[in-house]
Amino acid sequence: MNWRKAMLAVVVVCTVFASCEKAKSASDDVPNVVTADIQAGIEKHIAEQTMLGDGYFKIAFDNEELNLKLVRVHTEYLANLGPQQHFACVDLASTDGHVYDVDFFLSGNRGDMTVTETTVHKTNGQPLYLWEQKQDKTWHRVPSHNAPPELLGVIKEKDQFEFTYRATLPEINETSRMWIPLPVTDKYQSIEVKYFNASVTKKILEDKVHGNKMYFMEFNPENSGQTIEICYRVERREKGVHEDNTRDPKDYLQPDRLVPGNDEFRKIAAGVVAGKLGNLARARALYDHTIDRMRYMKYGDGWGKGDAVYACDVKSGNCTDFHSYFIALARTVNIPARFAIGASIPSERNEGGIDGYHCWAEFYTDGNWWPIDISEGDKCSALSTYYFGHNPANRIEFSRGRDLVVEPGPASGPINFLAYPVLEIGGEMARAKVEFSFNRIASRTL
Repeated sequence: MNWRKAMLAVVVVCTVFASCEKAKSASDDVPNVVTADIQAGIEKHIAEQTMLGDGYFKIAFDNEELNLKLVRVHTEYLANLGPQQHFACVDLASTDGHVYDVDFFLSGNRGDMTVTETTVHKTNGQPLYLWEQKQDKTWHRVPSHNAPPELLGVIKEKDQFEFTYRATLPEINETSRMWIPLPVTDKYQSIEVKYFNASVTKKILEDKVHGNKMYFMEFNPENSGQTIEICYRVERREKGVHEDNTRDPKDYLQPDRLVPGNDEFRKIAAGVVAGKLGNLARARALYDHTIDRMRYMKYGDGWGKGDAVYACDVKSGNCTDFHSYFIALARTVNIPARFAIGASIPSERNEGGIDGYHCWAEFYTDGNWWPIDISEGDKCSALSTYYFGHNPANRIEFSRGRDLVVEPGPASGPINFLAYPVLEIGGEMARAKVEFSFNRIASRTL
């Protein structure tokens, strides 16, 4: 089977909530191969090759041999392509701290899969190639340079989709409480709750400082392993430079718990903006500085908390770390800046799983708020100018701001930021399994 034709299934099969059912339907010849089998197959391959490589998974790339360690398997992109043909996407980290997104094609049945092709897809989040669907529904690789915005993650003007948020509870041995974001309608997004499925009653809380809303639920041991599933119908507009008079911009000069205004940030920011005329030029200098200084890496301990000091010291992290670092710098040179978080909806396909949350920031100057997305600008230099002043239409905003306060609130205090559920069991923080998926309403052909 031609794998380029088979790549259609990477889009069709990767819907998180129905991946097993869709994988079965890919071919009657392999009715029992599901995504869990593919994950086991690729993890087995990496483990075997790591043993043969003296503790490292070795791969040739850019005229050198990389020594890599497994970081994670992208379970949302595992796919059964057809009879004995499968696809997996995996993050591996090198000894010098770089993260490589690697595509694997496998053949065989459950428990007996062989890797037939291994290709580095991204380095530190930056794509080396992209997947494009042709008119005959087959897929092929295209270079990332000069690619259209849709392949690079951008849908302009408007987008419409159904977004499903699913949280699965762990084992609960005593009374627990959970807070889940409830996206709100504003002039850039219209939110309609299609359904809310849960075995317990919910209460809607409001964060009065930032205007966020969230679901609040309480659970007992009999709720162990149950799921909460929420489906939204979303209409979203591309967001550009805009006015917002809901709060005094000076409020966004104040520090957050993990975004302090210390002397180190003042020193760095002062050096970056020296000689720049006006806050717009100064903000762009800080934006470019963040791209130059930071590497997009989900590796090691400490990333993903939006800890600006961590980001400053380690010089790497995910979107929360990129934007927390920028916000800390901006505030020290008297540029108001604020944080928002939600999910980025894939632009190159019309349904399937979503690789977790995504966040961005805004800064204020001359009477307007400027949306920026530094981590996406870092991934694709061709779009770095677009992301300085724009958010594309293909996203949903869950909440904005940091250190969110509601009543009742977590025993641990204000919520750092709200995207994944905040779960407490017996007053202690715990984790629920989270899955996002989407289905685009206005189907597009790329």
